[in-house]
Amino acid sequence: MKIIIVGAGKVGSALTQQLSADGHNVTVVDQDPQLIDNIINIYDVMGVCGNGAVYGVQKEAEVEKAELLIATTSSDELNILSCLVARKLGAKHTIARIRNPEYEKQLRFMRDELGLSMAINPERAAAREIARVLRFPTAMKVETFSKGRLELVEYRLPADSALDGLALADLYRNIRVRVLICAVARKGETIIPSGDFVLRAGDKIYLTSSPDQLAQFFRHLGVFRSKASTVMIVGASKICYYLTSELLNMGMSVKIIDRDEQRCIQMGEQLPKALVIVGDGTDTDLLHEEGIGQTDAFVAITGIDEANILMSMCASKESGNHCKVVAKINRKSLVDLVSNESMIDSVISARSTTTELIVQYVRAMESAEGAKIKTLHRLVDGAVEALEFGVGPDVPFIGVPLKNLKLRNGLLLAGIVQRNGKIVIPSGNDCLSLGDDVIVVTTDTSLQDIHDICRE
Repeated sequence: MKIIIVGAGKVGSALTQQLSADGHNVTVVDQDPQLIDNIINIYDVMGVCGNGAVYGVQKEAEVEKAELLIATTSSDELNILSCLVARKLGAKHTIARIRNPEYEKQLRFMRDELGLSMAINPERAAAREIARVLRFPTAMKVETFSKGRLELVEYRLPADSALDGLALADLYRNIRVRVLICAVARKGETIIPSGDFVLRAGDKIYLTSSPDQLAQFFRHLGVFRSKASTVMIVGASKICYYLTSELLNMGMSVKIIDRDEQRCIQMGEQLPKALVIVGDGTDTDLLHEEGIGQTDAFVAITGIDEANILMSMCASKESGNHCKVVAKINRKSLVDLVSNESMIDSVISARSTTTELIVQYVRAMESAEGAKIKTLHRLVDGAVEALEFGVGPDVPFIGVPLKNLKLRNGLLLAGIVQRNGKIVIPSGNDCLSLGDDVIVVTTDTSLQDIHDICRE
């Protein structure tokens, strides 16, 4: 597929890496010649230096031959104009990164009148991801399928875990909860486990089930945390606005801290139900004064990764490790460090969230009609994907017991959501039915179609 990416910044570079690795014909457009040189030297892509919203530059990039143009510059207006020009020149699909809340209110008009296929707000997407974690604080990360009916959670086994040394077959026999451990990350290795796989402390495990069954599972382990009711946020950013709006709608009490007085005044006017404080989130005395010891969750979302890490570690220590701690970190090297050392409960990256949503759209475009990917989540740094497919009338193995299917290696059916909403954690005797949604977890990161889950 020919794809043009306008903007070679952090999101554009991440998309270039992923989409070129997937075998797409990628052309990157940016006004900075140094960025273009860097990206074409690292990846097998074409580069065009110029303003991506200009007719002549898009003609040079051969946008009329493109199936998709993705505009990811720092300017909403430039992204919208780039997509409009691309559609006029013949690009089949366009995606724009749009961050301004005022523009978001008219996205339906933009889609219909400007031919915009998809609009992505990285800050809103990141805020939703944080809100999911605060609703289920036991997990490091929470992903949803089938409109929230089935969830996939990421959890690291602590040193004293009751699961340490337990084979999965014994776990499923002994526990009265229907959950499935569908992937395990251990010391740089990614495993789609079978029943004889033995869990070890330090493993990062990925579980699927309904929200209530997952809650029961963690209660059984004695590590369940109830939904956060009081949240302290440091950083009065766009993410903070979207996150606070979500949390207030969920009935949580929110306290916002930022050093910029003007930003605090603006945030207070936009979110009158939240308590906004002018102060330094790195000041431990201030955190104590504002009740960090009695706070259920602490979220660091300033624009500086290092500050977010330090504040989060400090908050965890000052609260006696009873507070759920979430940090926004964009630099991958720092994300890897924090994750490997278990320094912070949960890490969120707006760039990663945006990239994942766009890759999901691209993969859905490639899928056969009627068997398109409904949802896609990338796990273990992209080494594993969890995909949701709808079961259409042309699926050849409807009604066939799963134990009779010859599934591909490195692939697991992690959950079935039936048309009536019932959640099924698959066993060998279960079958797929017309209208089901099926969740597939696989190390094959090029899977596009439910028809391809079986070996030939």
